[in-house]
Amino acid sequence: MMSSFDPNDKEAGIKLLEDLTSNASTIQQQVLEEILTRNSETEYLKRFLHGHSVDKENFKKNVPVVNYEDIKPYIQRIANDESSDNILLSQPITELLTSSGTSGGKPKMMPSTAEDLDRKTFFYNLQVPVMNKYVDGLDQGKAMYLLFTKPEIPTPSGLMARPVLTSYYKSSHFRNRAFNKYSLYTSPDETILCHDSKQSMFCQLLCGLVQREQVLRVGAVFASAFLRAIKFLENYWQEMCLNIRTGQITDWITDQGCRNSVSRILSGQNPKLADLIENECGGKSWEGIVKRLWPRTKYIEVIVTGSMAQYIHTLEFYSGGVPLVSTMYGSSESFFGINFKPLSNPADVSYTLIPNMAYFEFLPLEEDENREITQEIPGNNCVSTNNHCEDMENLETVDLVDVKPGRYYELVVTTYTGLYRYRVGDILMATGFHNNTPEFKFVHRRNVVLSIDTDKTNEEDLLNAVTQAKSLIEPLGFLLTEYTSYADTSSIPGHYVLFWEVIDKAGNDVKLDDATMEECCFKVEQGLDSVYRRCRRKDKSIGALEIRVVKHGAFDMVMDFCLSQGSSVNQYKTPRCIKSQESLRILDSMVLGKFFSQKTPSWEPHKQDN
Repeated sequence: MMSSFDPNDKEAGIKLLEDLTSNASTIQQQVLEEILTRNSETEYLKRFLHGHSVDKENFKKNVPVVNYEDIKPYIQRIANDESSDNILLSQPITELLTSSGTSGGKPKMMPSTAEDLDRKTFFYNLQVPVMNKYVDGLDQGKAMYLLFTKPEIPTPSGLMARPVLTSYYKSSHFRNRAFNKYSLYTSPDETILCHDSKQSMFCQLLCGLVQREQVLRVGAVFASAFLRAIKFLENYWQEMCLNIRTGQITDWITDQGCRNSVSRILSGQNPKLADLIENECGGKSWEGIVKRLWPRTKYIEVIVTGSMAQYIHTLEFYSGGVPLVSTMYGSSESFFGINFKPLSNPADVSYTLIPNMAYFEFLPLEEDENREITQEIPGNNCVSTNNHCEDMENLETVDLVDVKPGRYYELVVTTYTGLYRYRVGDILMATGFHNNTPEFKFVHRRNVVLSIDTDKTNEEDLLNAVTQAKSLIEPLGFLLTEYTSYADTSSIPGHYVLFWEVIDKAGNDVKLDDATMEECCFKVEQGLDSVYRRCRRKDKSIGALEIRVVKHGAFDMVMDFCLSQGSSVNQYKTPRCIKSQESLRILDSMVLGKFFSQKTPSWEPHKQDN
């Protein structure tokens, strides 16, 4: 279901996209038939199909909609040195792709195949004609894309488990991308493949500065990663200028691949360039620093949808008016959609799902008056906002071409790599159609209340962590009566902020000593999942958690405000993550004390994660 094309041929690329989106219904039917024909004799599908024909009607009637926990035992068998033949798919499994993390903190693992890398490369190439349609001259320079890899994890089966982007960057598909003149990067491959994130970041930024006159695009995968790079540059620009001035790379870069590749780009002393960078970075403000350092930049390519939208304002401060572009939507399970209007306002970004990437279904959702998106489960009384609900077989889905603009849906996919009617966990809103293929706005991840980087903390995990922490103050005679949170991204790195209303048993405000509250902060962090703790300790992409103790009655004032805005007394409940700026202002006006974690948590998985 993949058509070969030259991504440098804009007309051929646009025609292919028009054909794909005009024939979505037919292509979706062909995708499902191909997946089922290949895999009907696998252990998983035989369990449900029982020899029935592999058509769409029988597939939807007999194969249930599932969560990761439902298929996890099959994947664990594949990882635990059992022959992977025909468990989930018929093709040979070449690796396991790891997600950023589940609610329990242990990354999900997804099977992958050699063909899947072909499909990802095809998807990446589809973005080239779209960008070239809207931005001229992209083949006349380079991209300063800050790309990173993470260490791989061996499994007992011999298959390596690695993040999806690490898999792609280490593949021959990425290394042999030279045919695509839009994929010329300022970062040598050796710097991208370096697992030491500090050395990798320093070298990639240094190379980007040296080649500043050739840079037409800058970016990273996520907005948070690009802002981390800006913060890193603030801390290290003087050392980079010294490297440029002397033509010698700094001594603490010990990775030989980095040293060799960066030394070739430095290629001698350049005091004029060093002076220019010092003049720009040494000024009073870093407003517009991106355009000042890379003056030919046409856009910043980062994902700014979903939880990354919180960084738009900060990115605009640094950008100097350069557009922010979100080009694609995907996950560890599959790549899904492309933004056909890349220069649109970040708040208006929609993605058109590419119909030959996977077979797509959608669970219809409803939005109640409190703007909570819920799902009615037919056949029982369960209303599921986030959690796995029994009677999954009764879930009724809508096909790709049958979604309705303005409606909310949860994405369900059947992939070429062994996932069948799998709930991705993404909540989308249909915004319209490109030809006969729907466009979607990414709303949020199901059950995620806090996110700074790759962390995804849900309400249950936050509750468990707070419960562990409050055990430190209860023996002192104090009660935690209410709490909420928000992700503070006003500084880099961002950090979690928790508001606690604490009283004594007589109902009075209390004064808690710093040491106790700092230990509470640490206790919360230690209780969060391993993805958060890795970002906090190892990646340093999240700052120290903060608890703000507020006066008694602060949460009543927030409730009064919400009721004044039309919320129902019967339906109001304290949000565990505050979105309203006015509610935040109320809580901040009632703060008695601010406390930060003074220790960093261990990042190894908890026992319950395994």
